Parts: sequence; structure tokens; C-alpha cells
Amino acid sequence: MRVRRFLAALTVVAASAAVVAPAGAPQARYEPRFESASCPDLPEPLPPLREVLPAARCGFLVVPENRSRPEGRTIRLAVAIVPAVSTHPAPDPLVHLTGGPGGIAILEGPRLVEAGFNQNRDLILMDQRGTLLSEPALTCAVIDRFNIRLIGRRYDSESTRRRHVAASRSCRRRLVRRGIDIAAYNTTENAADFADLRRALGIAEWNVFGVSYGTDLALTLMRDHPEGIRSVVLDSTVPPNVVSLPGFWPNARDGFNALFRACAAQRRCRSKYPRLKRTFTRSVRRLESRPARITVRNPRTGRRTRVVLDGGALVNWLVAMSFATPSYKYLPAWITKLAAGRPKSVATSRAGQTAPPGFTGYGLAYGVGCRESAPFASVLAGGRRALPGYPASVLAEAPQFPYLDDDCRVWDVPRAPDAFRRPVRSRIPTLILSGSFDAVTSLAWARAAARTLPNSRIVRIPGVGHFVVPESPCAQEVVATFLTRPGAPNTSCVASLRPPAFVTR
Repeated sequence: MRVRRFLAALTVVAASAAVVAPAGAPQARYEPRFESASCPDLPEPLPPLREVLPAARCGFLVVPENRSRPEGRTIRLAVAIVPAVSTHPAPDPLVHLTGGPGGIAILEGPRLVEAGFNQNRDLILMDQRGTLLSEPALTCAVIDRFNIRLIGRRYDSESTRRRHVAASRSCRRRLVRRGIDIAAYNTTENAADFADLRRALGIAEWNVFGVSYGTDLALTLMRDHPEGIRSVVLDSTVPPNVVSLPGFWPNARDGFNALFRACAAQRRCRSKYPRLKRTFTRSVRRLESRPARITVRNPRTGRRTRVVLDGGALVNWLVAMSFATPSYKYLPAWITKLAAGRPKSVATSRAGQTAPPGFTGYGLAYGVGCRESAPFASVLAGGRRALPGYPASVLAEAPQFPYLDDDCRVWDVPRAPDAFRRPVRSRIPTLILSGSFDAVTSLAWARAAARTLPNSRIVRIPGVGHFVVPESPCAQEVVATFLTRPGAPNTSCVASLRPPAFVTR
């Protein structure tokens, strides 16, 4: 369970870091290559990869850092291939595209194996360019250390903004001094890496599974490199044509409202915690005026940790709980205790939403966020439309991505061409999974992606947050049948699903 909480915290931090011209321009040729190597060592407190994925074979994909200069610097992307359990596996493997941006794909291997993803076909995991296990790793401990200190500071303050931007500036300077071409770490180059991986491994056809930012990457792969893709699964979808900072406020609203409605639909929860939505909104307003300060024991490190809860911290805590589906049953009780002046449960949970320094690939996170989510429309206007009862100081910064507009002025990379943000049109069979409690990527974004994917099907899983597959045996069953028959997955298990019974004692 400690490892599971650690992985969840990494996912939250990667997502909080940030969410190439399209194919067609002539480029000089190069030949990608795969080099076999020992499986990489995983950082503490995780066990060695050989213990959690004992049958995996590993290596590196070697590609240009910038494909417009193929004769220049090369980078090495860590790859782990987990063989199928079946003695007669399907010939088309499944490749995993993780989220963040800046997450660590290979660390998610054990969860995907547990979900049965290598039951009938090989599972391929590749750490994306700039992430921890690839070379170079564009991690920045200075930003992680700031995020840890942020737990004990006001979330919504000018001094917090200044320190946040200073950490990003320091990160950029360090990467540039290392000779990194920071503009080359983006989704278009990233998608080309995966197309090259298929070629280098000699795979005629494969299936693509993307989660969160990995769905943005998967959609880009479908558009720029459709050859060899048999089917696609999008879990918690981020369509490149709609993702924007203001758009995260409606997503937060939809996820919050799903939680509040689920409580109201259960007699005991409704009786014990009436008007939960109003209770939460009032707490956001009250804490923004008078923050709560408390010292708790960090559930990840075991250390005593000072936590400051203002309105922005509270809202971002609830958004981040989308990554912690097993804890959802406690949320009505925790929210009500907080409103009654007992913040310990929420504060303890928030303290655990950090990861140790040096894990997130911020070079990719900022490269994607600053290049592709721009131009930035008014975050405050979007927030006011979605959640008019919240204070302006809370709504001025997008959930998960505070001060990204300031960070991007510091990061200073070219914006993607307009063509990048056009809807992805494809007839490749696509399964789209959406968790009902997801306050990060909503059902609305799943529908936006599906509009230009005529062979797609949306499956909404009740009672699950962000990253559906590991938390839902039903979703795992749907994916398994989809991979067997992309045109006719079995979704019958969904009809009987209900949100969890909320704790009322």
C-alpha cells in the first residue's frame, strides 16, 4: 500500500506540473535503433524492477533529440517489454503511453500487469523523452522541493507565485546549461518516438493505450503516424483541440458535482451530510479568508508536516483526490469535519499529495504545456462561469496548474502551429473510458474527442476517478474484450456498477 500511495502521489505531481509541427513537412532521414540493456534501477522506496516485472526485457530506443537536425544530439528512451502470460499470445502487442506530462511509464507496469494487460499479448512500456528513466532526464528537484514547501504556505498568494516562477526559471537555466534543446520536448516529437519504437522493434501492428496526457499523445500518434495502429484505448481523455487552462475549471466542477450527487443519492450519506455541495463551497470561501493551519503526520514519509489550507489549497486537494479512487468513500465525512473546524483528515490527505524531489520530467511537462495549451484564455473568466460561488483569488489560477502562464513566459519555447490544435480525425477503432468522479478530465472532453472518431465508443465507469483501468475490474473486462474484438467490446458489466457506499460513521 505504501508503494501504491507513492505511485499515486507521483501521478498527482506529474499532473500538477503541466497537461513539432504536424507530420507533412519534409525531414532528413535517420534510422532509429533499439539497444538491449539491463532493466533500470527504480528509485527508493520502490523495489527493483526485476522484482515487480521479473520477466521483462529492457533496453533503449535511440532517436534524434530534434528531428529537424537528425545529425545532431541523440537521446535514449528507456523501454521495458513484458511478455504475455498466454502460451499463444496475439501477434499485436499493447503499448502504454503514460500521463503527466512527465510521468514514468515503467513504474506503472505492475499496475497494468495486475489489470491483465499482458494476459494475451506483450505489454510495451517506454518512458517518454525527458522523463526519469530516459537519457537525458529533464527532472528538476528545485520545483519538487518548492511543491513540498507549498503544503505549508498559502496557495493563493503573490509570494507563492514569485517563488513558483523562480523555481521554474532555475530549472530552465540548469537544463539549458546542460545543452538541452528544451523546445524539442513536445508531443509531436514524442509521438514520432513511439512510431520509431514500433519500427525499431519490427512490429507490424500494435494496440495503443493512453492515459491522461497519454491520450493527447495517442491522438497525435493517430493523426501523425496512423500506420500500424490496430486499435486505441483512451483512458481519461485530453483532446489536443480542447485542452486549455480555463477548461480545467468545468472539469473540476463536473467531478465535484458527481461526488455531491452520489452522496445525495445514498440515503445514509444524504442524511448524515446534507447539502454537501454547499458545505464545500462555504469552506472554500471561509478558508480563503481565514486559512486553517495544522501540523499532521505525512502519510507518505511519516514526518510531522505543517499544512496550510486556504480556498485554493482545498479546491486543488479535491481535484487531486481524482487520483485516489479508494479514498473517495471518506470524502463526504472529511469535508464535513473540515467545515466543523476539524481539518486533520483533509490536511493529512493533502500532505500525502507530494512526491520526493527528482521524479517528474518537468522539461517535457513545460514543453508540452507551454507549447501546446497556448494561447492562454482567461482562466478567471472560465472559473467564474463554472464555479461562480468560489472567490476570484481561487479561480484566477487553473486547478493543478497554478501560475503556468507565468512559468511559460520564463520557459520561452515556440508555440505549436494552429494545425496541432485541430480535432483528430481517424477511423481507427477507439475505446474511450471516463470515470464519473474524475475532476481532471471530464466526460465532456471524452465526447469532444469522440466527435471526430466515427469508430469510437465511450464507456463511463461510475464511482471511479482519474485513470480508470487500475481501479475498475469492469473496465479491465471491457478493455480485454475490445482488444479481442475492437468493433464489438462487451460492456454489459457497466450497467450494474454503482458508486461506493460512503462512510457515515
